[in-house]
Amino acid sequence: MTELEKYIQSFFGVTIEDAAKISEWFTPITLKKGDYYLHAGRYSDRMGFVQSGILREYFDTGEKEVTKWISTKGYFALDLASFLFDKTARWNMQALVDTEMYVIDKARYRELGKLIPRWTELEKLFIAKCFTLLEDRVVAHLSMTADERYQQLFHFNKELFNLVPLQYLASMLGMTPETLSRLRKKSLA
Repeated sequence: MTELEKYIQSFFGVTIEDAAKISEWFTPITLKKGDYYLHAGRYSDRMGFVQSGILREYFDTGEKEVTKWISTKGYFALDLASFLFDKTARWNMQALVDTEMYVIDKARYRELGKLIPRWTELEKLFIAKCFTLLEDRVVAHLSMTADERYQQLFHFNKELFNLVPLQYLASMLGMTPETLSRLRKKSLA
């Protein structure tokens, strides 16, 4: 069973058979380190799922790059507004290491409703999860100290600190690289 099938089956509560049917509609792709999955300003016509590797989602303000999210194994990667509402993508998505993904294009995604009768309900659950994760991140940024945000990410996914350049993690946490470095030294002491 692929990571995609495991995720679909566990999160959406579909049968193993339905998870396999859904995953068959996805195509495997490989991104080499540095390859882009999506460029800001273009239309996102596919949804990706990270089987292995790391994708950085970021935007460029013209003065600096701001990391929105780091997608690792078991996460979907897409600009939801672009994919669903035909808007230009706001994010760049770039592989930080060689990355294996499963992707489904928008046309095939829309056909899933014919394959799985509960698809509309499952899609609502997926979008609600995306929204909930976003809410959690906003609340964390508004209510937690820099140290608390660092500790939360470290406990959630400590491997990132060995795999991802620290300036990207600092940006994602809403702090300078110097602040992140200071917090790391403090927690190791």
